[in-house]
Amino acid sequence: MPPTPRKLAAGPSPGPRPHLRPPGPGEEVEDVDLARVDWWGAELDGVTFTRCRFDDADLTEVVTRRCVFDSCVLTGVRMGGSRHSGSAFLSCRFDRARLIDVVWDGCKLTGSQFPGAVLRPLTSTDTDWSWTSLRGVDLSGSDLSGQRFREADLTDTDLRECDLTGADLDRVRMQGTKLRGSDLRGAATEAVPWRALELTGVRLDLVQAVQVAAAYGALVEG
Repeated sequence: MPPTPRKLAAGPSPGPRPHLRPPGPGEEVEDVDLARVDWWGAELDGVTFTRCRFDDADLTEVVTRRCVFDSCVLTGVRMGGSRHSGSAFLSCRFDRARLIDVVWDGCKLTGSQFPGAVLRPLTSTDTDWSWTSLRGVDLSGSDLSGQRFREADLTDTDLRECDLTGADLDRVRMQGTKLRGSDLRGAATEAVPWRALELTGVRLDLVQAVQVAAAYGALVEG
């Protein structure tokens, strides 16, 4: 039989709440207030959280495997040094979250928002950032090669000195995005607003160079 979702409905408390223990493998947790829980170093395997709140929670060095966080709020969460493998954070909010030195491996972050979050340094491998909002986030110097950012909002995002080779940047919003010194070779760049970008020191392949020329009205003839 499938696990029964937990309905803890824990009320607010003034300090950490270590008495709320991490759920076991395969457990489902719905509509639970997990604000200020202290799950430092916990291992979560196959757990599903739906519409849960993790405000100011301590998830430092947490390890998740094949977990799902659906429509969760993680305002002010501390997740430094955490490791996530095959997990999904779908339409979540990471307001002012501290995500320093996080490893995302084969994860889905689609539709999530990161206002005021700290994400670098990070390690991202085979991870889907499509439809995310990373407005104003500092990702400078990150290796984002091969990652998917389709239709993501990268307005004012700092991508200086990033490795974006082979990334999917189709239809991203990039007004005011900082790209100086980044490498875009091999990236899918359909509908990238080239004229809205500062391209000093940006490495492009021939297809992208033609796109840039066309954006400025030039005719490229071979």
